[in-house]
Amino acid sequence: QVQLVESGGDLVQAGGSLRLSCAASGSIFRLNAMAWYRQAPGKMRELVAAITSGGPTNYADSVKGRFTISRDNAKNTVYLQMNSLKPEDTAVYYCNANVQTGWGRIPSDYWGQGTQVTVSS
Repeated sequence: QVQLVESGGDLVQAGGSLRLSCAASGSIFRLNAMAWYRQAPGKMRELVAAITSGGPTNYADSVKGRFTISRDNAKNTVYLQMNSLKPEDTAVYYCNANVQTGWGRIPSDYWGQGTQVTVSS
């Protein structure tokens, strides 16, 4: 099995910054794309940012220019640097990873437990 453990969520004032981390561990043969999603109360979960194993990234329009996703392949860890935070960024942030657990096996998606980010106005 694969475990994703997120950290870094907190309460911050508008305009502030936070850095989220997500470490993957377990039966990892190949760690493919990793991503951050978020879900605000009463809303559907949405993609915030994603990064492939080779480095290309994509972002939701709402966070472009403010958030940066990066990864350390040696540590199986993905980060989300969040700057200029707004109250509408308040949500539970979830880490997602596409993982192949063995040679010849079909990759599957795994999720972390979520970390709360609250931005006060």
